[in-house]
Amino acid sequence: MVHNGAEVQHVPLTAVVLDSDVERLTTTSAALTGAGFQVFPASNPDSLAISLEHNHPSIVVVENALAHGLRSPGIPVLLLLNAGDSVDLEEAEAWRVVDYVINPVRPDELVHRVNTLIGRSRERSRSRNHMEALRESLRNVSAAIRETNDPQLIADHVVRGFGEALGVDHVWFATFRDERVPSIRAQWNAPGTKQLPAKLGNSENAIAELSNRLWTEADAMTVLDHREEPDSRITQALREWSPELQPVSTVILPVGEGASALGVVLLCTENRIHDWTRPELSLMQHVAGNVAHGLIQGHLISAQQRVLQQLRQLDKAKTDFLATVNHELRTPLTSITAYLDMIRDGSGGPVPDGIKKMLDVIARNSDRLRRLIEDMLTVSMQDGSNLDLKPVDVDKLLQVVVATLRPLAESRHVDISYVEASEDIEVTADEAKLEQVFTNIVANAIKFTPEGGRVGITSVLEETNDGGHAALVRVADTGLGIPEHDLPHIFTRFYRASNATSAAVPGSGLGLAIAHDIISRHMGRLNLDSTLGAGTTVSIELPVGGP
Repeated sequence: MVHNGAEVQHVPLTAVVLDSDVERLTTTSAALTGAGFQVFPASNPDSLAISLEHNHPSIVVVENALAHGLRSPGIPVLLLLNAGDSVDLEEAEAWRVVDYVINPVRPDELVHRVNTLIGRSRERSRSRNHMEALRESLRNVSAAIRETNDPQLIADHVVRGFGEALGVDHVWFATFRDERVPSIRAQWNAPGTKQLPAKLGNSENAIAELSNRLWTEADAMTVLDHREEPDSRITQALREWSPELQPVSTVILPVGEGASALGVVLLCTENRIHDWTRPELSLMQHVAGNVAHGLIQGHLISAQQRVLQQLRQLDKAKTDFLATVNHELRTPLTSITAYLDMIRDGSGGPVPDGIKKMLDVIARNSDRLRRLIEDMLTVSMQDGSNLDLKPVDVDKLLQVVVATLRPLAESRHVDISYVEASEDIEVTADEAKLEQVFTNIVANAIKFTPEGGRVGITSVLEETNDGGHAALVRVADTGLGIPEHDLPHIFTRFYRASNATSAAVPGSGLGLAIAHDIISRHMGRLNLDSTLGAGTTVSIELPVGGP
């Protein structure tokens, strides 16, 4: 045989025949040999097993009484039955492709049955191979869908994947008006075919209603041949939608989630009939489920990303606003404090005692306003500023902070003490920012401790769970304490504990928020333990060696 200029070897059909009746065995073998088969006769089950192992026949013809225990994976079996014989259905199911004839059988009928059985086996094999290839192709489509959250890309994957895997002429996908998903259109068309309309137009309501019904019934609509149903509602709807479309075979596959469809996939051929099989439809429905999940998830993620972008824009606007306001406040405040200092120094002449007291109040409030402006400026610059890292001696830094704040403590009649560590503690940190943290926390402790109270500061070097070391600084006071319901919010910017507000203790609610942010950026931890009416302990833990 010659095909495309090359000789193709014809593979002969082979048959293994097992029959205890010698005369019938000879007759059967002769009939098959005459029909072009290469026949391997077997006299008993053992020789049959050997022949199956070595010859890989096209068919096995076996006497029913000798077929028990037969192993013939993928090989069709023809049983020779005697009158009154029964077939073991469980074994027959294991052979997959099986038929039988009742003895005595004519040679021509035997050959016809054998050829028919072989044809059925080959068709079954082709169908199985087709489904395996289709399953693999659609598995790849599902994998591609799961790898993206882009709704349009998901739609493009499904139309191209269905078109290439199923060999159709057109695949068209659209979502309906549904808050769960964005408006998506996608189509794939075989080479040489025309584009379909981008929208459903007047057919949308009919297609949406049909899709919802199909989704409710967990089914898909298939049309084998539109030419036999020219007046059907779906044929008319498709042609009204796209007059140039001449569909032959069609599938309408709903894509849905929950109680309703959210979109539809339309597949059709124009020049040939496609016999839509149940396994094909099941595979397509599985992919459609992945499409629905991907679209909903992608839509939610897109919405979250939009919200996140808006939040970032708002945060930037807030930061820019704070920076601008701080600049505008600092300029007049600098002038005010400069002239205030000149007046208090007597540059404008002697100041009466009564006026001096008024100037002291102005000075204190100017200083308070200056600190507030500095805190707000710190907040506005916090997120974008870099740390100036270098070795910092924790004990020396704490001594500076305590010395700076001791006059404040003495003015409020609060005892302040510092017990340094028994060994040197050095961390890699931004010294200025670390000093700001310690200053904020110690100043807070003094401010919230009534007259006669105490503020104690300690530092130790402790071992961490991972075998490393950390500097642990504790600031404990005997002040107001913090109500339990306020503790989860105490590091939030501009948040002030309810008892601080009611006690008219001045503050902006920024100190702890700034301190917590700075320590976090140093890869450390800031914890707060407080008992209402008994006091508060703030613990700062910094890794030795730096962030």
